[in-house]
Amino acid sequence: MKKLILIAFFIFAAAALFAQAGLKKGDVAPAFTAVDNHGKTLNLKSLLKTNKSVVLFFYRGQWCPYCNKHIQQLQDSLQLLTGKGAYVVGVTPETRENLDKTVGKTHASFSMVSDKGYAIMKAYDVNYVMDPAMVTKYKGYGIDLEANNGNTDHMLPVPATYVIGKDGKLVYVHFDKDYRKRASIQTLLSVL
Repeated sequence: MKKLILIAFFIFAAAALFAQAGLKKGDVAPAFTAVDNHGKTLNLKSLLKTNKSVVLFFYRGQWCPYCNKHIQQLQDSLQLLTGKGAYVVGVTPETRENLDKTVGKTHASFSMVSDKGYAIMKAYDVNYVMDPAMVTKYKGYGIDLEANNGNTDHMLPVPATYVIGKDGKLVYVHFDKDYRKRASIQTLLSVL
């Protein structure tokens, strides 16, 4: 009996871990207000009044080479994206100081937000807590999430990308738990 209960517990725990799927195309995008790295207050509803769409993406931190590459690709294609009426916003759990390091590495000129309390990450269902073994492994690589994010909870986002249409609904969703896979610029441009 104890074995069955233990097996059921592990199945339930695994199902809960893999159940997270983020928001879906057609969902209403959760509203948010945040201050970006330029000191500008961003309000999703206001952004949608002045732009055709918002490209909202989540990244893990300045220490992540896949994040930096994706941010550089967005920056390199920024004129194409904004030319189609999009406003680009990056969201991260890292501290403002580390967000500035990301900007320095990637030369990103679009809005970047430090989501200190994870309000945006949680609203878009992209937040997850790294298990202790992975935190230890990252520390072995010289990645200190506690110093990078300014806390001890080890929360990161799934590096998701959402395109939010003028009506406030999600017109495109890229949600992949494999942090190496990102929304391509070509796909974003085709959606816009």
